Amino acid sequence: MPRIVMKMDNLNERNGEFTQVPLRQPVFLNSVPKCGTHLIRNVMRMFVPVEQQYHALFVQHPSLRQHGPIAFSPEKNMLSWGHLLYSDDAANLLRPVRSILMVRDPYDWVLARARFFMSENFQGATDASLKGGRLDTQDLLNLMIFGIHGKAPTLEEIFRFNAVCWLGTKTYVIRYEDMVANLKRLETRQAELYFANLFDACGIDMPDDWRARVLVGSDRKQSATARENLDGAVDLPDELPAMQKRLVDYAAPGLRALLGYA
Repeated sequence: MPRIVMKMDNLNERNGEFTQVPLRQPVFLNSVPKCGTHLIRNVMRMFVPVEQQYHALFVQHPSLRQHGPIAFSPEKNMLSWGHLLYSDDAANLLRPVRSILMVRDPYDWVLARARFFMSENFQGATDASLKGGRLDTQDLLNLMIFGIHGKAPTLEEIFRFNAVCWLGTKTYVIRYEDMVANLKRLETRQAELYFANLFDACGIDMPDDWRARVLVGSDRKQSATARENLDGAVDLPDELPAMQKRLVDYAAPGLRALLGYA
């Protein structure tokens, strides 16, 4: 398993600045890796008592049978988060849980994945072949799309099992870009409706001070994996090159349309 190096935040302490109401039902924040996991996690941590937050680990398939019964327990009513691929075990354990899924435009995901793989925060089987300026940018991006044999899965595989398979279920799907857009217009009615729907999907009553809580949770300084907080991140373009966009469409035809991006 790859090792992820993250800096600690102080959001548990900031949580105490607000009056917290206990969760009445377990909530799981699921996401495709590199689709804004820390953003939604940190925002929602401001609306749930710390003692109801499952900080043991990011819930994933290898740890599901050990940690799922605790994190998803309808008696404990915890807020948990992770990258959980679709399976019979996952579907069964999530039956009593309010499940949220965050996705991202696959075009931008390729760049986000590349930045993370090249940073010092990610330590895995790909280190020797990717880091240290060994590859041209185009080669790196193509590996993010088509995977690295025996070391890293393809874009299509990741989105299929971590996103597409969850569509059409009771999972509430949100897009990273929509959350970012509403954070930029937080004082507007559109943002209020956006977050009201999100809180409702989580079974959380919207408090009067919701904007203050969202601002604390969405502070990029608190996110260990925000682009500017990655150690040793490489310089990549802000937009995926035209050929790599075509390659994404070839590698996962129909994916962007299915997720609402085309």
